[in-house]
Formats: sequence, C-alpha cells, structure tokens
Amino acid sequence: MHVVIIPTQCQLRWLLALLSKLSPYLRKCTQKGYVHGDVKPENFLLGPPGTPEEKKLFLVDLGLATKWKDRSTGHHVEYDQRPDIFRGTVRYASVHAHLGRIGSRRDDLESLAYTLVFLLRGRLPWQGYQGENKGFLVCKKKMCTSPESLCSFCPQPFKEFVEYVVNLKFDEEPNYAKCISLFDSIVGPNPDIRPINTDGAQKLIHQVGQKRGRISLEGETDEQPKKKVRMGMPATQWISVYNARRPMKQRYHYNVADSRLVQHIDKGNEDGLFISCISSCANLWALIMDAGTGFSSQVYELSPHFLHKEWIMDQWDRNYYITALAGANNGSSLVVMSKGNKLAV
Repeated sequence: MHVVIIPTQCQLRWLLALLSKLSPYLRKCTQKGYVHGDVKPENFLLGPPGTPEEKKLFLVDLGLATKWKDRSTGHHVEYDQRPDIFRGTVRYASVHAHLGRIGSRRDDLESLAYTLVFLLRGRLPWQGYQGENKGFLVCKKKMCTSPESLCSFCPQPFKEFVEYVVNLKFDEEPNYAKCISLFDSIVGPNPDIRPINTDGAQKLIHQVGQKRGRISLEGETDEQPKKKVRMGMPATQWISVYNARRPMKQRYHYNVADSRLVQHIDKGNEDGLFISCISSCANLWALIMDAGTGFSSQVYELSPHFLHKEWIMDQWDRNYYITALAGANNGSSLVVMSKGNKLAV
C-alpha cells in the first residue's frame, strides 16, 4: 500500500526534486503513445515507509489516459474539439481540456505547471467557484490569468515554465530537458540523482480528494476576474470567444478542411447550434456555432466559385437570407443562409 503525500506548502527543494522525477515520467508516458490526462497532487504516490521504495515516486491513475498518436502509422492524432466533453480535474486541467480539445502532450505539462504552483503557494487563483457554471468560470479565470500573475509569489523559473507550456502547439513535441533546465539556477547540478526528501511533508492519507488548507494572498479574491492578457509567444491560432449570457453555448472549429465541414456542422445542428460566423485562411475554414442566434433553420453551400448566384436566389425564394459568408484563397466560397430571427424571417 503506497503512502499518499500531499504537502500543503512544499519546501522549494522538495518541489523541484518532485519536478525532476515527474518530467521523465511524463516523457516515458508519451513515448508509449499516451498522455496521462489527469496530472494532480492526488496522483503522486511514494512507496511505503521503511522499504527500498520509500523515496520512489509513482504516477498513478491512468483512467483518463488517451492516445496522442496512431500506433500503426506513428502520426499525431488529428485535432478535434468537443466543448461538451471535459476530461480531467477542473482545478488542474489545461485550458485546452476545458475547451474540449482532444488531448495532446502539452496538456499534461500545463496540468503539471498548475500542480507545482499549487504545491508551492497552497492555492490557485481559480479556486472557490461553485455552481453549474464552475467549469466555465474556472476556464475563464485560467485564460485571463497571466503567467506573471499566477507565479507572482514564485521564483522566476516557475513563470518561465508556465509561459513555455501554455504556448506549446497541439502537435508540438515538448522539450522535457528544457523544462527541468529552467530550474538549474535553483536546483544546482545533477538534480536527477537527488532523492525526494519527505521530511516535513504532510501525510493526509484519509483526506485524499478533500479540500486542503488555503493561504491568503494579498490582493487575491474569488470575485469575477478582471481582464488580463496572457503573455508569451504571439498567437498563431484561432481563439475562442464565449457569450457570457449563455455560458458554454458556443463552440468554434478552426483549420477545417472542405471534407470535414459537414461533420462539424451536422454535429452542431444536432446540439441546437447554428453558424453565426465563418472565416477562411489558407484554404481552411473557421466556424463559430452559437445557440443564441435565434435562427430556426439554416442551409449552406460550399461552392468552387465565389458566390453561387443561382443557389442564393433559390434560397431567397424559400425565405432564407444570407447571414454569413467567406471566400478562400483558391476561389471557393462558403455561404450560410438562415431564417427564424427578426432579420431572416
């Protein structure tokens, strides 16, 4: 039986020793083609006291592990997004997990970053939200909390680590050695040979999963988050915008090829969503689908020519009106026509 170790305020050296052990574990997991999917303090175990494994770290609970690559081809899984599906623990999950994006290697590292900050500070800025919209509010708080703010009470390398992991791309291979080297100025040489010192760690065997003690930080509250900018590398992908009046009733898809339009649109329609906006870049489409459009019905056409006049006129005869359109670099166009609101009756 392993002993669960959940420190409330870790000594810095204990925490960095933990990092030096965990990073290789996550790398080994991804080398097998999987991402853990639920990195959090409760899933770190140490061996039984008084045994040779007393200071050996275990990463457990693979119930939410998913494949990040196809084992037959070795290729990365394709990007997909299902905002109605969430996998992980709300407190430590990556922003991508909140948004329903398929898991990849970056997500475990982002969860690890939140875990390290929590163990060092004893608290994360998004703790305390309750109710049906808890997941949405936590996600919103994570998105508007910059690395500087999150790590304001931590040594500089923690901010650099957070900046690195939150800016990883979907299919990018993390540099695990770099993650550890960021802390060289604190850890010193040969961190891999240092055993984990469990002295002073609070053993809460009977309180796993329960709320732990909190520390109060000056100027930190659980009120509605103020607008902040996440710092780091410039954005190179589409971002999502949510309607606060209808939380989580909007989804978006980006980098959508022509052949996948039907799949995303049909699924959205099944969930009561209609296209509210479309755009195109490099012959790929971006869609925003919304439950608050007021439309009762919608049709669309992907044409190899820019604006298929005959089709549009046919839909006008059926009382459909153009509500969104976009053109691609190759000359094709996507036209959406709707009816049901005050402008498209």
